[in-house]
Amino acid sequence: MKVTEYFEKAKGETLTSFEVLPPLKGGSMKSIFDTLDPLMEFKPPFVDVTYHREEFIYTERKSGFFEKVAIRKRPGTVGICAALMHRYGVDAVPHLICGGFTKENTEDALIDLNFLNINNVLALRGDARKFDSKFIPEEGGHSYAVDLVEQISNMNKGIYLDSNIENGNKTNFCIGVAGYPEKQYESPNIETDLKYTKAKIDAGASYIVTQMFYDNEKYFDYVKRCRAAGINVPIVPGLKPLTKKYQINAIPRNFYINLPEALSKELLKAKDTSHVKEIGIEWAIQQSKELKAAGVPCLHYYTMGDSDTIVKIIEKT
Repeated sequence: MKVTEYFEKAKGETLTSFEVLPPLKGGSMKSIFDTLDPLMEFKPPFVDVTYHREEFIYTERKSGFFEKVAIRKRPGTVGICAALMHRYGVDAVPHLICGGFTKENTEDALIDLNFLNINNVLALRGDARKFDSKFIPEEGGHSYAVDLVEQISNMNKGIYLDSNIENGNKTNFCIGVAGYPEKQYESPNIETDLKYTKAKIDAGASYIVTQMFYDNEKYFDYVKRCRAAGINVPIVPGLKPLTKKYQINAIPRNFYINLPEALSKELLKAKDTSHVKEIGIEWAIQQSKELKAAGVPCLHYYTMGDSDTIVKIIEKT
């Protein structure tokens, strides 16, 4: 079933969904199952599986020089989606990114997903690689998420890259995209960012999942701005509980978001990790309760492999 169909079927009830990371290369599915097994009791209609493009590492050679080596950080998204559907009977939502993919790679991945009866995807540009100062697309790939959305939409119409293919099989993907309550960091302002988001919706996307935020007013204001801009699709809030003290600085730095003063003050006063985690869980509980009371379509939790924390939040929401 499509993600948007789950929202329609819920008839105003707030659903719960989760997002998991593929294990590092050399890892196994056990880490995914260990994360999701305790969470499946909450009956999520769908589970997102992220994808990460290649990363560069620098290895020191005997000569003293460093060699730049490209690695695949977290492969396996398509296989994990199939495994989750088989094990749990849940719909899987693979993330597709522009970085590291040619248009042909993307088309092949979409064909594989279609054959597996996976009909939901989240289309993202993806981040710049760690040692790149800006996002660099793959040669022959997409530079922007809107272009990726257009390619998926074309396949839904039976249009493939090879112009010799006439009346190709029409896929049936429900396309989600990212939204940024505090704007995407490269956008000069929120109004410009909303124009980019509107372009993705016009290209065929049918729902939005937001980046994490810690002030619900940012989300509510974002929804109002979207509606005023003519963006009328469901907007799902993305939530990630704070569990470690270093995140006070790391999350604003890496994700370009602000922490409310009340939250940062409490975290800075915390004496140990367990206290930090308690504060983060309680904050996420209150966020979730308020969002649920406001009738959001779904609470989407970024699990980061920590199911215990997510369970504690949901049980009190």
